[in-house]
Amino acid sequence: MYGQNIQHSEPIILLLLVCIVALATLAKRFETPYPIVLMVAGLFLSLIPRVPHIELNPNVVFLLFLPPLLFAAAYQTSWRDFRYNLSSISLLALGLVSFTVYGVAIATHWILPEFTWSEGLVLGAVVCTTDAIAATSIGRRLGLPSRLTGIIEGESLVNDASGLLALQITVAIVITGHTPPLHERMTLLAYLIGTSVLIGLALAKLAAMLLTKIDDAPVEITVSIITPYFAYLAAESLHSSGVLATVACGMYFGHQSSLFFSTRARLQSAAVWDTLSFVLNGVVFILIGLQLPYILSQISDLSLGRLLITGLLISAVVVVLRLIWIYPGARAAHWLRVHIQHQTEAMPGPRQLFIAGWTGMRGVVALAAAISLPKFLADGSPFPQRNVIIFLTFCVIFVTLVVQGLSLPFFIRKLGLASAEVENPEEERARYAMIDAALAYLEAGRDTDSAELAPVYDELIRIQKHHLNLLPGPRHAETGYTAGEYERYQELTRSIRALQRAALLNLRNQNKINDDVLRRLEQELDLFEIRYGESS
Repeated sequence: MYGQNIQHSEPIILLLLVCIVALATLAKRFETPYPIVLMVAGLFLSLIPRVPHIELNPNVVFLLFLPPLLFAAAYQTSWRDFRYNLSSISLLALGLVSFTVYGVAIATHWILPEFTWSEGLVLGAVVCTTDAIAATSIGRRLGLPSRLTGIIEGESLVNDASGLLALQITVAIVITGHTPPLHERMTLLAYLIGTSVLIGLALAKLAAMLLTKIDDAPVEITVSIITPYFAYLAAESLHSSGVLATVACGMYFGHQSSLFFSTRARLQSAAVWDTLSFVLNGVVFILIGLQLPYILSQISDLSLGRLLITGLLISAVVVVLRLIWIYPGARAAHWLRVHIQHQTEAMPGPRQLFIAGWTGMRGVVALAAAISLPKFLADGSPFPQRNVIIFLTFCVIFVTLVVQGLSLPFFIRKLGLASAEVENPEEERARYAMIDAALAYLEAGRDTDSAELAPVYDELIRIQKHHLNLLPGPRHAETGYTAGEYERYQELTRSIRALQRAALLNLRNQNKINDDVLRRLEQELDLFEIRYGESS
C-alpha cells in the first residue's frame, strides 16, 4: 500500500518541479519575482478540472519547509546591519504586529458583524507576518538602498516569531474565553525571546565545534542543513519559539562561518543552499495557489461574491494599517536611534517610508498559521469562523503578493529610488584593503629579505597593482599601463579563458582527460571569472 502511494505521488511531485523550473525561467525573463508567478500559476492550475488536490499541511510547512528557509534567510543577514537597524526592526516586528492584530480585529467586526472580537483578533494574528522574498528581490534588482532592504529582511525574520506568539495568545482567548493580562503576555514574550535565542546560539556553537573537526565539504554542508531542524525542534520541545531559535542559529552561522567552514565547503555550500531555498520556496508558493478550491469547498454559509468583496476589503485594511504605522513608527525608531543607540543616521524621507510601507507582502507563514488553527474546541464544537479565516488569509496573501509585488517596481522608479547601477562602497573599500595589506607585506618583505629575491617581490607587487587598477574606484597605481591598455587586458583575459575552456573540452572529447579533471579545472576558471566579473 505504501509503495502504491509513493508511485501515485511521484508524477505529481515531478510535475510540480517541472512547473517551478519553467515558471521561474519565465519570471526571470519578464523580470518578475518568481513567488508571484508561481502563486498565480498555482491558482490557475487549481481551476483546471481533474487536477490532483494537494492539501497544504501546516505540520509539513512548519517542520519541513520553515527551518531551512528561515536559516538561509538569517544566514544571509548581516549581524552588524541587523544590530544597527534594531530599533526600526523592533517597531515593525513587534509594534506593527500588535497594531495589525488589533486593527484587523476592529475592521473585521465592522465588515463581518458575525465575527466576534476574539475571532477578529485571530484573523489579525494570522495575517500580521510578512514575507520579504519578493520585496527584497525587486529592491536589489532596482538598487534600493541597502539599509531599507536590510530593515525589510530583518522585520520578516523577527515578525514570524512575534506573529506566531500573537496567534498562540488569540487562539487561547477563543478557546478559553479569557484574555491574559498584559504582564502575563510580556512575561511569555520575554521567556520566548530569551530561551529561543539561547537555544539557537547553543546549538549553533555545538555545530560549529563539530565542523572545526571536519574537513569534508559534503559532510560540512550536511551538518549545516540539519542544524536548523535541530534548533527548531529543540526550541519547540521546550515550549519556546522554534522560529526565533532557527533565526538566531542562522545569524550565528552567517556571522562566524569563516572560522569553521573549510574553503571547499564555503564554495560549494552557497550553491547548495541557493538551490534548496529555491526549490522549497517554489513548492510552497505554487502550493499556496493550489489551495483555493479546497478552501472554498469548506465554506457554505457565505456566497462567493460576498467572500471576494470581504477578502478585498480585509486585504485593503492590512495594507492601509501598515502605511498608517510606518510614518509615526519611523519617527519613533529615529528617536530611539539617536537617544538610545546614539546613532547619527538621518531620518528617512517620505518616499523611502512609502516603499517600506508598500513591501508588507504576506506568504507561506500566514497561510500555514491559518491552516494550523484547531478544527475543534475543547468541548468538541467547531472552531468558529475557521474556514472563513483561511479564505480571507488566502485573499490577503494573493492581493499583497501580486498587487503590491507587481506595482512595487513602478513605485520605486516613479519615486526616483531606483539606482541605475547597484553600487556597494563597502565591497570596494574591502577590496582596496585586501590589496593594501598584500602590498604592505610584500614591500616590507622585499626590504628585509635577501637581495637576489627582490625580482620575485617586484613581480608580485606589480600583480597587486594591476588588481588595484582593475577596480572601478578612483585610486590608481603606476604600472606603465594606460586605461586603454587595461581595457584591452580585460578583453584578452576573457578570450584566454574561453580558449582554455575550449582546450579542456577538446581534451575531454578526445578521451585524454576524464570528466573529473574537467570539472576541477573548469571550477578554477569559473572562480577566476566570478572574481574578474565583479572587479571589472
